[in-house]
Amino acid sequence: MNQQPNRAGGDILLIDDDRTFRTLASLWLRHGGHRVVEASNSDEALEAVRNRVPDVILLDLHLEGQSGLDVLAPLRRQAPNVPVVMLTADDGLDCVLDATRLGALDYLVKPADQHRLMAAVRNARERARHNAEEAETHRGGHDVMIGDSPAMRALFAQVSRVASTDVTVLIQGESGVGKELVAAALHRAGRRPDGPFVAINCAAIPAGLQESELFGHERGTFTGADQRRIGRFEQAAGGTLFLDEIAELSPGLQASLLRVVQERRFTRVGGREEIEVDVRIVAATHRNLADEVDAGSFRADLYYRLSVYELLVPSLRERRGDIGRLAAHFLAELSDRYQQPVRTLGDGARAILEAYSWPGNVRELRNVVERVHVVTSGPVVTPEDLPARIRQAVSETVSRLPTSTSSNREDDGLSPMERMEKDTIVAALAASRGNATDVIRRLGIPRTTLYRKMERYGIRR
Repeated sequence: MNQQPNRAGGDILLIDDDRTFRTLASLWLRHGGHRVVEASNSDEALEAVRNRVPDVILLDLHLEGQSGLDVLAPLRRQAPNVPVVMLTADDGLDCVLDATRLGALDYLVKPADQHRLMAAVRNARERARHNAEEAETHRGGHDVMIGDSPAMRALFAQVSRVASTDVTVLIQGESGVGKELVAAALHRAGRRPDGPFVAINCAAIPAGLQESELFGHERGTFTGADQRRIGRFEQAAGGTLFLDEIAELSPGLQASLLRVVQERRFTRVGGREEIEVDVRIVAATHRNLADEVDAGSFRADLYYRLSVYELLVPSLRERRGDIGRLAAHFLAELSDRYQQPVRTLGDGARAILEAYSWPGNVRELRNVVERVHVVTSGPVVTPEDLPARIRQAVSETVSRLPTSTSSNREDDGLSPMERMEKDTIVAALAASRGNATDVIRRLGIPRTTLYRKMERYGIRR
């Protein structure tokens, strides 16, 4: 019995003027569960993209009568988020680098066998999925920086001031504050907004693979290197390279990176050719790099090169006034994604969110809001819709404040509605550090009402 192909694959656009190769490659791809559209020239390719945007594009570097590079540019304009894998019979061609600069993700040397072709497509789809997940995360507070707090206004001004220069920028801040968002904003407002923005998390790459990942390698350099690999620096040529968690780089790679930062030149692993690259470097870390230098775990000379201009992204605790706005934005984005009515944030829920410490910062807030969006049944998010751990943490914070007291929840004799009202006032007091005027502003109630409720529920400040 013939094995039925898996139908879990994606749409592949295969552009090649070699009919024999197209037939064979399409057979492999379809057997792997992919849907394949074939094109032999630029007109057919662009028409195919207009009809249906594929998940991956396979493009031959040499088409009859024209270069694949001439097709790549309009393809990238029409389908900017679709990964493109170039097909070439000669991996020594300078056009490979040109293709990378124009936005190709990878290249495959022909004649390609089934294993390498499927691996290239799989890697491209993984990259596309990763980009889509990042874009999803970035929507609603990441691809646009949201905030009107003094700390964020100061950050906006710094980003605006440094973006138009070519200086290397070091972004520091706690995990989850949105350092990649700031790097992307620098790229969009900089001198290379139309160039690629390439992000790499240094902490996610094993030490032994970091050099190859950044600088690429030549074929045959080590076991498994059956073809040349273009590194992240070359992929980012003409744009911005964002090195996230830079403190996690191995000591040996720190030395290699220092030269690239100084001279914008490097050599692929196992290669002899010196490659010059025009790229802006933005680095980030949740660690204090100055402390890492003092501890001897990070090179001082590299730190000085990376920190020509430093940006500190504030934690969510330092911008509590932005929490309600961010949460409302996330709710609106989720409602749009799931085609559901927009849920609004009630005063009580807002007060609790503003009182919470947010150790995971904006990332944690977004995850909480997504959970809230799922469990909330009505149009308004109430304190009872929030995770119990957050309500409990806020309650414990209030109990430790010397200006406030709270009674035992089990013995207070309050109805669920009364307990919710009490929790709202307690949370607002915590967020305002006991300032009654600020509580009145947050909750929108008269001062006499606040004092009456505080007396009713035994809340003192």
